[in-house]
Amino acid sequence: MTQDIINAAQQRGKEQAWPYAGAVTPSEAHQLLQQDSKVVLVDVRTNAERDWVGRVVINEVQHQAVQWSLYPGGIPNPDFIAQLQAAVPDKSSTILFLCRSGVRSRHGAKLATENGYANCYDILQGFEGDKDADGHRKTVGGWCKAGLPWMGA
Repeated sequence: MTQDIINAAQQRGKEQAWPYAGAVTPSEAHQLLQQDSKVVLVDVRTNAERDWVGRVVINEVQHQAVQWSLYPGGIPNPDFIAQLQAAVPDKSSTILFLCRSGVRSRHGAKLATENGYANCYDILQGFEGDKDADGHRKTVGGWCKAGLPWMGA
């Protein structure tokens, strides 16, 4: 099952010509984390987002937080790669990048790949997914909408 998910993720990456290994759905990400204790989820949201909006609930060893941008201000994290290397020193690790809606996670996967990480995957739709017609998140795609384990603030 794990290899089937990886194959599908890599196929998505090839079809879209993404500059990283590929992309998984939130449910596929959760399955990978459940099936392989060496898979790591790197949450690239700000500390404020994790504190105020919520966070995934998974094995703490598999869950790392490395902010893509800093709060307040939204400036890019100049230490992103150094912090990623401290959190995930093995560059052959399978890393699943997560953000709010799937944008910053793509940037994180791309930059990690450019810095020698071989198995970087974006989690499509992110933690909260896209906004619905009323401008609300967590109702259209994402980790929360998929009913995967998370806890609120």
